[in-house]
Amino acid sequence: MKFEVKKLTGGDDPRVIVHAIGTVDPDAKVDVNEGAHSVTVDSWLLAEEFLIAFEEAGYDVRITEG
Repeated sequence: MKFEVKKLTGGDDPRVIVHAIGTVDPDAKVDVNEGAHSVTVDSWLLAEEFLIAFEEAGYDVRITEG
């Protein structure tokens, strides 16, 4: 699944996002592409289940690929 992140603040974004995703699925594989403002998550869970984790971490995202 893929998410578009509206605004990345720089620096710690990848670490913060990986941690937020890990709170939902500790086994998820996460790839943060800062240049493209996208996050790819490989998980057995539904994309919608990660939206709250992004929000709680302070990121505005939308699902681009479920």
